[in-house]
Amino acid sequence: MSTVVRVRLIATVCAGFLCVSLAGCGEHGSPTAEASTASASTLASATPSSAAASTPEPAPSVSEAATPTETPTTEEATTAASQEPVQAGGSGASALWGKAYSGTASISVDIYDHCSTDGSRRLAGSQTYSMNSTLNLGRPESGGDQADSNPFSMLFAAGYASQAGAVSFRSSSVSTVSSQDLAGNYRDPNLLLTYWNIGWSDGELDARLTDPHEREAIVLNLFNWPGLVVACRSEFGQMPGGFPHALAAGTTFTGRLDSSGASLTAEGSTTDGVVAFKFTFDGTAS
Repeated sequence: MSTVVRVRLIATVCAGFLCVSLAGCGEHGSPTAEASTASASTLASATPSSAAASTPEPAPSVSEAATPTETPTTEEATTAASQEPVQAGGSGASALWGKAYSGTASISVDIYDHCSTDGSRRLAGSQTYSMNSTLNLGRPESGGDQADSNPFSMLFAAGYASQAGAVSFRSSSVSTVSSQDLAGNYRDPNLLLTYWNIGWSDGELDARLTDPHEREAIVLNLFNWPGLVVACRSEFGQMPGGFPHALAAGTTFTGRLDSSGASLTAEGSTTDGVVAFKFTFDGTAS
């Protein structure tokens, strides 16, 4: 084969290979573009569609966390217990706190006036009678910075307040007064007034009225007795009802007093000297 023929044959073969290679590339795109497109679509399909729409679940808040329950501390009720009256089963005078007695008082009265010719005090008459009566005992009272030193408080009543011949004893009282004295100085407005000095031991009462408190104008121990319409003229009669006379210091109230009953005697007079009295009281505890 000649050299010219060999050269032409080689050129023809190379041209054939070139056409086959160009036909395999396709009509519209290059292999690089198709590979990029395939790679992008593969990544898109690999991402779950729900991932973008889902919202992360919130972490539990501090307020929702379980909080341990504190066990309440029980306070000792020593103060409250100390305020409760001791019942009759207790010992000493405190066993009488809250006790109430009811019965009858047999009363004798001497009435005095100043209707003698020389104006001196004289006995004008006497009278005896009986009245339903009550005696109530309680915890000693306190007011401001003071406390009653008596073993118990005492309230006795024979008859009712406006009845002629009625008698009332009260051992102490707390009065609300001005917070300033006459000089303008501060004072506690809760004023404790103690009227009686009370002794009690082994069921025996020995009580004495020590201060009627007339200067404070708070008189609570009284004997109610009517007066004449016209002084020294009994023929004109008496005023209806009674007139309260303050009991004088030195009035006594003594006898047996325990959790089951009372058998007591009182004796005294009024501060104006008009009435002198004595009575016995027999009462049963209720």
